[in-house]
Amino acid sequence: MIKETEERLAISLSAETTELLPFLPYMLQDFWELGSDPNVICGLIQKHVDLLPETRVLDLACGKGAVSVNIAERFHAKVKGIDILTEFIEYAARKASEHSVSDLCEFIIGDVNEAVNSEREYDVVVFGAAGIVLGNPAEMLRKLKTVTKPGGYILIDEGYLPDNVMQSETKSNGYELLTGKQWAELFKEAELILIDTDFGENNNTPASGDSETGMKYITARASELIAKHPDKREIFENYVRNQQNEYDDLKNTLICVTWILRKS
Repeated sequence: MIKETEERLAISLSAETTELLPFLPYMLQDFWELGSDPNVICGLIQKHVDLLPETRVLDLACGKGAVSVNIAERFHAKVKGIDILTEFIEYAARKASEHSVSDLCEFIIGDVNEAVNSEREYDVVVFGAAGIVLGNPAEMLRKLKTVTKPGGYILIDEGYLPDNVMQSETKSNGYELLTGKQWAELFKEAELILIDTDFGENNNTPASGDSETGMKYITARASELIAKHPDKREIFENYVRNQQNEYDDLKNTLICVTWILRKS
């Protein structure tokens, strides 16, 4: 399962091969937020979730823990973050310490596809900007429901196609993209109630914020890696190109959204 998850992760992060994965922590060292905007996630939670001292939050594919740490800090809720990359989890633990929420945050190195087989009864489950790591959209929703208690909430960060746009019109075609209507149908089939939608500044890129600044960081780190590993030049250059394509799609074509859904 780990190999399959790594392959899905590579595709979701615009990498053409899993050979890039060991280099991702270096490539993305300039960023804490890896896709989802913690302000958007926290805003939806604050607006719709009755937070109690015993509220439990699960952050699947948590990256460097930006969302987890912000949730713990703002709401004093217990958060468990799971990610397959050791360096990301170690960074998340350091940030939790810096923000004085180590007692509220638990960060685990693990395969999220294995984790959903054992984790249960969470009040809030976050799956932010992680693409097909949990499988196709229907499979992803099924897995997210499994770890969420009845009446609990699921937050998903995604980019979808406008109704009049074909996937062939996008530059980054790593996996099949759906329209908003198709997502709505899947929510209904999964018996998940759509509570709210936020079209904020969140995006699916590895660098939140200004795309031009993000690309400068990524390009610079790729150049450093090429100097150290010239035999892997093509892998790093492809990643830079794919990231630029993804930025372009998110700016010009796709609709970026964060949904909060309730399990019936």
